[in-house]
Amino acid sequence: MELVNVFLLFVQIILVCSLTLFALKLGKEALSSFLPLLAICMNLFVVKQITLFGLQITCSEGLAVGYLLGFNLMQEFFGKEAAKKIIWLTFLSSTTFILLSQLHLLFVPNSFDSSQNHFAALFPLLPRLLIASLLSFLVVQLIDLTFFTYLKKRWRNKHLTSRISISLLLSQALDTLLFSFLALYGVVESLFHVIFFSFFIKVVVIFFSTPCATIAKRISGREQISI
Repeated sequence: MELVNVFLLFVQIILVCSLTLFALKLGKEALSSFLPLLAICMNLFVVKQITLFGLQITCSEGLAVGYLLGFNLMQEFFGKEAAKKIIWLTFLSSTTFILLSQLHLLFVPNSFDSSQNHFAALFPLLPRLLIASLLSFLVVQLIDLTFFTYLKKRWRNKHLTSRISISLLLSQALDTLLFSFLALYGVVESLFHVIFFSFFIKVVVIFFSTPCATIAKRISGREQISI
């Protein structure tokens, strides 16, 4: 069964990277819409735990890397100000989702409804997860924005793949630590397993996803923006 999870992880990487590149090809508006949606999916899917190589992890590692990959591509091709807007769009989208999900639970179901128990089992976990995600992701995105800007200046707009790889490694290490302690402490079976293997999986995802930067340069139809 673990081999199935490994296969599905690679399918997730390919799918997220492909959709990110497609959104980039469509333009700034498409990428600005896609990334907040990806963030909401990431926050929701993190409640599911799976086993890979004998360790217990969550299902959202590929989504987290895909989000920050798209975030860095937004800054690279549309500028720092556009990337800042993404941070607050993500914050607005996630906040809206948590408020609407809690309001949804308050509606009294009728005798024909069969979904309330499922919603009640899932959504009570979301406030803590989303609040933790909002806090950690705000910190991580702001640090990633600053660090990616520094690398962009330092390397004078060159070495896009290397810049994205280094930036993702730093941001994902920080995100894994912050989010795991804030959101998953006392929820998952082994927090150490989640932290250690989540970051390991993210490194694997980064390794396979960062070549998308080379493809992005070809399909974006835009010049990289200098700082």
